[in-house]
Amino acid sequence: MSAVRDGARQAMAWLHGWTGLLLGWLLFVMCLGGTLSVFKPEIGRWMRPETTAIAGRAAALTAASSWLERNAPNSFGWYLTLPNERMNTVEATYDPGTGFVYRALDPVTGAPAPRETLGGEFFYRLHFELQLPFPWGRLLASLGAMVLLLGLITGIIAHRRIFKDFFTFRPAKGQRSWLDGHNALGVLALPFHVMISFTGLLTLATLNMPWAINANYGKDMAAMYQALQPGQIDRAAVGRPARLAPLAPMLREAERRFGGQPVGRVTIAHPGDAAAVVTMFRDDARQIAYAAGAISFDGTTGRVLADFTENRPALQTYGVAYGLHLARFAPLATRWLYFLCGAMLTLAVASGMVLWVVKRRERAPLSLGNRIVERLNAGVLAGVPIGCVTFLLANRMVPLGAADRAGAEVSVALWSAAAALVVGAVLPAKRSWPLLMAFLALECAAGALPCGAFADNVQRGVSAALLAAAAGTGWLAWRQWRRPAATPRRRNRTQLA
Repeated sequence: MSAVRDGARQAMAWLHGWTGLLLGWLLFVMCLGGTLSVFKPEIGRWMRPETTAIAGRAAALTAASSWLERNAPNSFGWYLTLPNERMNTVEATYDPGTGFVYRALDPVTGAPAPRETLGGEFFYRLHFELQLPFPWGRLLASLGAMVLLLGLITGIIAHRRIFKDFFTFRPAKGQRSWLDGHNALGVLALPFHVMISFTGLLTLATLNMPWAINANYGKDMAAMYQALQPGQIDRAAVGRPARLAPLAPMLREAERRFGGQPVGRVTIAHPGDAAAVVTMFRDDARQIAYAAGAISFDGTTGRVLADFTENRPALQTYGVAYGLHLARFAPLATRWLYFLCGAMLTLAVASGMVLWVVKRRERAPLSLGNRIVERLNAGVLAGVPIGCVTFLLANRMVPLGAADRAGAEVSVALWSAAAALVVGAVLPAKRSWPLLMAFLALECAAGALPCGAFADNVQRGVSAALLAAAAGTGWLAWRQWRRPAATPRRRNRTQLA
């Protein structure tokens, strides 16, 4: 029986190691993007320091719809997220016929913020779309979520003393130190890691397993969405122009029907058409479940078309799981807990990738494949954070009036990450690691510079976080620079035999 258990653990260890190696870099990008997305609204405010106006939801909705009527009248839909305690702009997505456009609109004037940027939306999309077109990014992300969940389960099975070893850390011991750190990072927040990987996989379930939908609805996606959300009416445009009725009375009526709970999101289908439909969703920051209620209005008359609150147990369960992953319900202390647990998951993935190389380097000279992994580790594990911080720095450096300014910020971030990857691939790891980490520390320090007259608590908070990151990465760069080159351990005669 003992031999069977040991064999099972060895098989789990093999599966844990190889699945982690094959998709470890992908998981690192996803986990880092998801961790930063916890503070998506705050990052957006930091990246739009000039936008300081505050307005109520009704006034902000009216101002945004007025601007969209003038600038996106032919869009088949407007998708708006209203201001709240964490965000002072109206997030608007619309399609003028050339693809979806994202804009953060001033809550008072309705005009786009002067500093055009994706803000925290960049990290949110990076987390589950990986800057790839639909559906390829989401398919890769769903594969990564499956591998992450598999890695957590196989890691638990493979490690016999996982909880005991959590309380042990032996510094300056090479492979033993990396393994201790990897175990501690994985075990301390293990319930969170399992929850976030499972719920992340669940959010993409219809993409991973579309067979039940195909069996019930075929290609009629409109019928599926209507069944999932009866409060959201979907009807075809009739081609007859008509102005939208005032939106503020609809918002007040929706909030009354929601029992005083605020509206968080608004969609306007076929704006400017006589068949326009306005749908308002209850703010999901007031409960764990995502999108638990919706009310639809006739866009031209303001008459209520449908009023629905989700009470079906299966969909309530799904809504809670989805809400747990997004964490929009979380107060400040819980958001910081999400952030710290996400950071530990990110570091667990990174330490696992480094451990793969350290473990083999201490046994014998590295093979060609493992030398490639060692260099790519430096390029990816340092390069992705460099790209993220460069994105923040580009926000301050790209001129306000530049064409496609938001796209320029993204391009600078991606090119800087690619440059770091090249540096990691070209230089030996003992040189690329301290060089890239020192550069990252300098970037974080530069990003922590004060915002001048526009500084508020959010601006100062993000700057403080960047300063802390600068101190941490600077210390790592110094340690890496002083670290002597590792040599393989000499095998004894018993090992050679």
